[in-house]
Amino acid sequence: MKRVYVAGTCDTKGEELAYVKAMIVAEGIPAVLVDLSTHDAAEGVDIPASEVASWHPEGPGAVFTGDRGRSVSAMALAFERFLTAKDDIAGVIGLGGSGGTALVAPAMRALPIGLPKLIVSTVASGNVAPYVGPSDIAMVYSVTDLAGLNRISRTILANAAHAVAGMARTEPPRATDSRPAVGLSMFGVTTACVNQVSARLGEKIDALVFHATGTGGQSMEKLADSGLLAGLIDVTTTEVCDFLMGGVFPCTPDRFGAVARTRLPYVGSCGALDMVNFGARDTVPAAYADRLFYIHNPQVTLMRTTPAENAAMGRWIGERLNACEGEVRFLIPEGGVSAIDAPGAPFHDPEADAALFAALEETVRPTAQRRLIRLPHHINDPEFADALVAHFRDVAPGL
Repeated sequence: MKRVYVAGTCDTKGEELAYVKAMIVAEGIPAVLVDLSTHDAAEGVDIPASEVASWHPEGPGAVFTGDRGRSVSAMALAFERFLTAKDDIAGVIGLGGSGGTALVAPAMRALPIGLPKLIVSTVASGNVAPYVGPSDIAMVYSVTDLAGLNRISRTILANAAHAVAGMARTEPPRATDSRPAVGLSMFGVTTACVNQVSARLGEKIDALVFHATGTGGQSMEKLADSGLLAGLIDVTTTEVCDFLMGGVFPCTPDRFGAVARTRLPYVGSCGALDMVNFGARDTVPAAYADRLFYIHNPQVTLMRTTPAENAAMGRWIGERLNACEGEVRFLIPEGGVSAIDAPGAPFHDPEADAALFAALEETVRPTAQRRLIRLPHHINDPEFADALVAHFRDVAPGL
């Protein structure tokens, strides 16, 4: 019988966790309370902290160290190994402050997409990207601190318990789509390209489009690593800009890693490598004060990349493409890499683009499987979309 796992530090949040479990059980959904305390002292739990800690590669002693920072990190690893070994999970709900959230989030991220996961947290109204990552964790702001039950916390926790109970009770529709899934990366300034590519792929392909906001690229590559994609048309590699220049939508050092590991058919391009993303204009680092900016909207400020930065990106991407031994095609749009990098547009800068393209050519080591291809088109031109699809069908002839 599947059940909901209710997880948290029962030594400090025992009353709240027990309340959540009771609410779930009252809905007719089996639930178990898992203690993640970093000392084995809590009572009234279904799975004690010592049992979870025993899943650490170095045993419980690595968890119960007396040093809170080390213990929290070790318990998070133990809980991840514990939870991912279970085959009876109907859903997972955790709660806590920053420490409690850090304890439960890694395990949830390791679970399959689609399995219900929810965290009630005091940090849920801030930047939750480090906790959610490329997963589908739902986060609920606790409003008050989780320090006992009160008129506010009872309501918030009951809503969260009912939410996860509802998700656990009603399974999502089973996937009946037998079409191969292909991942595409898109940004607002490459939407025209990706829409044309999706249309050209036709009804025989299930096109999954990912917004290139840092976690979007991570999500796409996570699905590739999970065996859920048949190939990638990675039009928009802009997250590299933010990673190297300190923008708000960065990739991780593992960008392109899934392509190397899986050897999936891959066609990529330089989409939106002309811009670094920041928040509102007054959030841009002072070091960039004299740069060229474009106000995308009141919350997003774009900064044009320079020739030197473009060269650095070309080398960085090229080195990672060299690690890919599957079928790889990387297409260079000589006419511009985004909607605002075209003649008369705010970010049109042929010198900067040329530096990017030259660095790619100098770095990428061509092989029979790995090719760099220049095309005299803008990235959003119909001809460029035609080329992306043609090369994808070349590297993935069965799709």
